[in-house]
Amino acid sequence: MSKKTKAQELQEQLTWTFPHIGKDSPEQIEKASKYCEGYKEFLNAGKTERECVKAAVKMLKKAGYRPFDRNASYEPGDKVYYVNRGKALIATTFGKKPLTEGVRINGAHIDSPRLDLKPNPLYEKDEIAFFKTHYYGGIRKYQWGTIPLAIHGVVVKKNGETVDICIGEDETDPVFCVTDLLPHLSAKQNERPLKDGLKGEELNIVIGSLPYQEEDIKEPVKLMALSLLNERYKITEKDFFRAELELVPAVKARDVGLDASMIGAYGQDDRVCAYTALTAEMDAKKPAHTTVTILTDKEETGSDGNTGLNSDYVLHYIEDLAGQAGVPVRDVLRNSLCLSSDVNAAYDPTFPDVYEGRNSSYINKGCVLTKYTGARGKSGSNDASAETMAKVIGIMEEEGVYWQAGELGAVDAGGGGTIAKLVAHMNVDTVDLGVPILSMHSPFELSSKLDVYNTYKAFKAFYK
Repeated sequence: MSKKTKAQELQEQLTWTFPHIGKDSPEQIEKASKYCEGYKEFLNAGKTERECVKAAVKMLKKAGYRPFDRNASYEPGDKVYYVNRGKALIATTFGKKPLTEGVRINGAHIDSPRLDLKPNPLYEKDEIAFFKTHYYGGIRKYQWGTIPLAIHGVVVKKNGETVDICIGEDETDPVFCVTDLLPHLSAKQNERPLKDGLKGEELNIVIGSLPYQEEDIKEPVKLMALSLLNERYKITEKDFFRAELELVPAVKARDVGLDASMIGAYGQDDRVCAYTALTAEMDAKKPAHTTVTILTDKEETGSDGNTGLNSDYVLHYIEDLAGQAGVPVRDVLRNSLCLSSDVNAAYDPTFPDVYEGRNSSYINKGCVLTKYTGARGKSGSNDASAETMAKVIGIMEEEGVYWQAGELGAVDAGGGGTIAKLVAHMNVDTVDLGVPILSMHSPFELSSKLDVYNTYKAFKAFYK
């Protein structure tokens, strides 16, 4: 082998490219695949934020976590959790260092884009029964037509009883769908802009076509649908006003590719970071810093509401921790470090124009560190400091984590946000870290198993 020239040696020393994990560390392929089996189970069990919380609590209890009691006292290694209104969760492992040295916060969101039922959803038109929907979060509406959908959610009845609804996930269940025009009759529709291929008021869910078998009944198909719901769940039309019902893709998480290197599933934004954060939390035994793992709601609509990060429920929790330790909460916050655990857009070679290749994230190159989000001139963004970047990169490199850096597309192509700015608002050093995703916000998103595994490794290192 010929000796390297001085220029080649200098180039090797001074330049940097993020390696492909499969080439650089092929022994991780099997480990990542094994780790992701549990992740797929989590995705299938939690298609709504409420279901994610239930699945997470089940995992936490099995790992020895107990409900948090702000009047109790805890020792290093003790594990607790707190549930906010059934739709958000915080888990903690108490660390060896005093709280005045800060906590390690890891925040992911468990809500995903979907179709919500309107408060008065059920109607009949031309002898077909439908549900009216209002889409939740940023969706491309045309992607939600003619795919099998399942109904998930809860109904609170007049007597206070809460009924869990799930239709479309069991193999014996019927599914639901939004109809679309056949190409033979869509000439006028084809002239619409892509964003209006299906309009919001056209996202109507077909739920039945058989009439109730009795003469002189107004809207007999609607009545038949109501009678079936009443038979199964003992609910009436008025109960829809006391309900949270969501339509989500009725598909299971699946391996993708001949090499099974990827996972395809609904809701990976951001349940991929929720699962990796949760498992890293459970694997933290006696961490140096006390952990605060957050699975939060409402990120896709701006984090508003009392289960979103724009409320004070996380601040109140940290205030309770500080109160137990008898220290000022502001000292805890200013010395804390947070990973806003959210996904980024993986570079898609089919659509290169909206990316800037040198500053994009790629599948199979590890978790992606996103210094800032926002739109265009970094509007609405937390922009992590050089010190914060150095600290997080140092943590990962010390533990051999494969990581990369990336932006959310080209500067003027669009943009987006995460919970980072809301945690930073509490005077906490914060940076985004998560998994690069292909087809983000679609009904079937793709992630790389190697990236998922290294995100877990990053969170585990963060909590060490």
